[in-house]
Amino acid sequence: MTDQERLLVEPVNEVTVITFRDKKILDEAVIQEVGDALFDLVDKQYKTKLLLNFENVEYLSSAALGKLITLNKRVKEENGELKLCNIISEIYEVFRITKLNRLFEIYDDMEQALRRFKRRES
Repeated sequence: MTDQERLLVEPVNEVTVITFRDKKILDEAVIQEVGDALFDLVDKQYKTKLLLNFENVEYLSSAALGKLITLNKRVKEENGELKLCNIISEIYEVFRITKLNRLFEIYDDMEQALRRFKRRES
């Protein structure tokens, strides 16, 4: 599976919604591919309002969490916003234990998360 197949990237207004297609994000090569694709969105495509949709994800490794922390830092450096949604309770528990639920804005569903993005001043 290529990184294009691992992620479904869709624009919703000014937010870029990224849905993970893998059930398990555990393998180092997969994590690297996904990380590179996500960083590319920020660094090369200048997407700074990202919503990561975890609706398909059942397992997430600590290395994947590290990529998310780095992605969050890059988005913030660009004055952007990163939000997460549809995280199952078992994975959310890992975010809670590691206190990453304080670092990331996590929402129950996509609609709720999309409403929380700041509107661009016109």
